Amino acid sequence: MSALKLPDFAGRRVLVVGDVMLDRYWFGDVNRISPEAPVPVVLVKRTEERPGGAANVARNITSLGGRCTLLSVVGEDDAGRALEDLLLRDRVTASLHRDRELSTTVKLRVVGHQQQLLRIDFERVPSHEVLAAKLDEYEKLVDEADAIVLSDYGKGGLAHVQRMIQLAKQHGKPVLVDPKGSEYTRYRGATLLTPNRSEFREVAGRWSDEADLEARARKLRESLDLAALIVTRSEEGMSLFTKDESYREPTVAREVYDVSGAGDTVIGALSLMVAAGADLHDAMKVANHAAGIVVAKLGTATASRAELEKSLESP
Repeated sequence: MSALKLPDFAGRRVLVVGDVMLDRYWFGDVNRISPEAPVPVVLVKRTEERPGGAANVARNITSLGGRCTLLSVVGEDDAGRALEDLLLRDRVTASLHRDRELSTTVKLRVVGHQQQLLRIDFERVPSHEVLAAKLDEYEKLVDEADAIVLSDYGKGGLAHVQRMIQLAKQHGKPVLVDPKGSEYTRYRGATLLTPNRSEFREVAGRWSDEADLEARARKLRESLDLAALIVTRSEEGMSLFTKDESYREPTVAREVYDVSGAGDTVIGALSLMVAAGADLHDAMKVANHAAGIVVAKLGTATASRAELEKSLESP
């Protein structure tokens, strides 16, 4: 069987909307325990910043050769400006609305000897006024895109998600949603929903076997009027559920180093494949391979087109 050939992504345009954040990393050595409390002392040797959340989805799209516009809200602060600079470097067209009352979400990870020891989060929900302005711009940007991604991290950036789905459908655009929380009715009418295993379990309940999983997925897909549902299942691969079928893509065997941001890679790759007109079987296969690449890297990471082509060619 010949390897799947990647479509040309160069002219494909994806609009990503959602919660962005700045991922900060402090890397260092741990050689002793603090005399003040039973905790390790990390001697920081270097620091690094990377786009996170919906911004990581966007950079995964451009890393694979696609074009991406990112629409989101950040604070009027250093973290927001740093995020904008990083996105420019990653060739993402960023439309970041600024809210003086908002602190840009920052996730600070302290890493010692290549192992994450601590994560500290800084965040505040954006104001309604900024979100309303973003909705106005969203409608203008939808027509320019081949696919829409709504990346929900539960930080308040997608307060109008149902209206965004409706607008995308009115313009005839496929809309892919990476969900959060347990109120999935707000995602009704999306083209594709991509919960991970634990997120799906929170909404659909525990399943006893594959047949039970399929029944629960069918019920959720029908109740939300989705064209398709893809459940990402870590070492069990991915499962696709549509009106006509259920299909499972086995996991790509890799040494798992860090799963943070893997879901961003999955929906980024899926959206590019959908934008290129690929069927969901091929889209899921490509997304599965892309995720296999990034989990072998430390922190929120991306897969390049060259890495993806090499992975797809592997037996």
